[in-house]
Amino acid sequence: MPVQLSDAQRAVAALPIDRRIFLEGIAGTGKTTAAVARLEHLLRSGVPGNDILLVLPQRTLAAPYNTFLRRPTTPAGGEVDTVTIGGLGQRMIELYWPLVARQAGFAHPDRPPVFLTLETAQYFMARVVRPLLEAGYFDAVRVERNRLYSQILDNLNKAAVVGFDASEIGPRLKAAWLGESAQLRVYDEVQEAADRFRATCLANNLLDFSLQYEMFSRHLWPLRPCRQYLLARYRHLIIDNAEEDTPVSHDILAEWLPHATSALVVYDEGGGYRRFLGADPGSGYRLKALCQEQVRFEHSFVTSPAVQTLGRAMRRALRAKPGTVETAPVMGRRTSPVLAEELDFDAPAPSGVDRSGDPLPPIWDALEVEGRRYYHEMLDWVADRIAVLVHDEGVKPGQVAVVSPFVSGGLRFALENRLAVHGVPVRSHRPSRALREEPVTLCLLTWAALCHPGWRIRPAPFDISQALMLTIADMDLVRAQLLADIAYRTRDGIPTLTSFAEIEPAMQERITFLLGGRYEGLRTWIGAHTVPVDQTWDPPARVGLARGDRSRRRVELDHFLSRLFGELLSQPGYGFHGSYDAGEQTAKVIESARKFRQVMAASLGDRSAMTLGQEYIELVRDGVVAAQYVRSWQRQAEDAVLIAPAYTFLMSNMAVDHQFWLDVGASGWWERLNQPLTHPYILSRRWEPGHQWTDLEEHFARQEAMAELVIGLLHRCRRKIHLALSELSEAGSDQRGALLRTVQHVLRTERPAHL
Repeated sequence: MPVQLSDAQRAVAALPIDRRIFLEGIAGTGKTTAAVARLEHLLRSGVPGNDILLVLPQRTLAAPYNTFLRRPTTPAGGEVDTVTIGGLGQRMIELYWPLVARQAGFAHPDRPPVFLTLETAQYFMARVVRPLLEAGYFDAVRVERNRLYSQILDNLNKAAVVGFDASEIGPRLKAAWLGESAQLRVYDEVQEAADRFRATCLANNLLDFSLQYEMFSRHLWPLRPCRQYLLARYRHLIIDNAEEDTPVSHDILAEWLPHATSALVVYDEGGGYRRFLGADPGSGYRLKALCQEQVRFEHSFVTSPAVQTLGRAMRRALRAKPGTVETAPVMGRRTSPVLAEELDFDAPAPSGVDRSGDPLPPIWDALEVEGRRYYHEMLDWVADRIAVLVHDEGVKPGQVAVVSPFVSGGLRFALENRLAVHGVPVRSHRPSRALREEPVTLCLLTWAALCHPGWRIRPAPFDISQALMLTIADMDLVRAQLLADIAYRTRDGIPTLTSFAEIEPAMQERITFLLGGRYEGLRTWIGAHTVPVDQTWDPPARVGLARGDRSRRRVELDHFLSRLFGELLSQPGYGFHGSYDAGEQTAKVIESARKFRQVMAASLGDRSAMTLGQEYIELVRDGVVAAQYVRSWQRQAEDAVLIAPAYTFLMSNMAVDHQFWLDVGASGWWERLNQPLTHPYILSRRWEPGHQWTDLEEHFARQEAMAELVIGLLHRCRRKIHLALSELSEAGSDQRGALLRTVQHVLRTERPAHL
């Protein structure tokens, strides 16, 4: 049904189609809804869809526009292109590659480019860094290899999106360092690894994200045919979440806007949560001066008056400075515009009333604080309180979010189990989680390794027991471990599973014949799809054909995983049947394996399926961080409590009635991630090269980040914030974090007079 628009939204949507508009406001004021209405107005005014370009900082933010464009009532007339600047750059590279490849330094300009995903980029980075590690590089830092690879790649990405040369990474980091001199050598090693990786890419026509960005910004956008093509093709621009985009993107858009027939720039005040990925809100705010119409939305459609009162109190406690744009080079100080008292959170209104003179509700209408001695007691309270909301107060589970600075596997497991006891559905979203940390991934790759003994990857008994527990419905860990100990054997140097019929009757009864029958189905399928050590072949669709009758076509890992899921794991009696989470994770692994195969085939020539499958599994075991999969962001459970890291929740652009903030006393709400090989503030355009990063800058950066996080969460809460505290952390240490001190200050100053 059509969305009801406010007068302000209708006014923006109906502005003449030859106007450039800058629309700003805090989260929840209906800016994106107005942008969708503007898009509809353009289409109904006769603007062809293929003349419109929708620019976003990440693809996952396109959901509201895609929903509108897929409606049967949407005006016809061409397809609206939805891109990120990086995605647009990739399109232009494919189109104009012969014109710029040699100039950009690629060794084989006559060959097509090979675009790397995050995962395949880590694979090639690993090939570059491993010899350095063997030579003693990076021995002064304690970081897992996958994080080492990703942080070096992150440095290259920062250089590309900020606009400085990749050769300046090490010198910039060294110039800002004030600590022990041993770290300076680490930065030199980071620079050498980045240089070697870049040389490998140029020698093999490989384009990671940083090279794609540089190719577009430095070689293609200045190229007259490319720029004329884009300016003539896309006459109307809609730019959403400009504050989350990068300085180089803003540079390109700033040059593009004066040539556009119309434009709408949507800016979220208080945003910039993707700063660790290069986002620069201050840079994005430059686009305002290039627009003829400048509009600000002030009314929130999300927060209740009580939440707004709580927001004012939190802002006062955090002591954030509103009003102006700070242009100091120190990134820890205010660098993004916070205009006109966000949601009146800083308004100097008379005590107890708002600007209209109406009484303000107390913060207690929007705040609940509960403390416990131990961490597990805190989780018990959270689960019990959510159960009361859902079962007794009629709150839909989908209107509850549980957020924390970090969501470990243990935390997710503990909460999911507790909520399951109460019959409350739950889902979790952790996009930066490594593939190997997902049990579904390990289950799939365990069976793949067992079916391909030629890979010389022998699954450990523990892996087999875990895979059995996930694969066979109703199989508990004890029976899975017992079955693995009995049935998992090595014959002629090849790991295999023995028949259930060969197990002693007493053990059969302990396992049960029902589970034994399902195990036999698994074992038979694996036996029919096991590839001989000296051959690669595609197993038959039906089990029971003689080995000599089997097709000898090459089998690919992604094809094998797809067949494993479809023919066995998703069937009744097996663990993935009816599990949307397992299906989603399986789809992610299959897509990851397919992209890996395609990139390897394009970059390294014809490789055997056996070798590629083995290399992929070893890559996952190294802890490769998963690439971004739009599917995992777009899938919304019908009605389930969300468990997610706080920043992930903010970047999902959603609002809920109730938020539970876990472990408010933890230092993670204030501290930055430990990144010894990179620095998001120093490798930014706002940082003055040569300036040193002191404790004062670190304090300002942490304080500002926590303030933005807290206020951002409040902007996305309709009814109530539930603060969960534990005196002792999960490890048993006292907790006195900065957010806890802020909350204590609010509780003291806002205490009712009669208490």
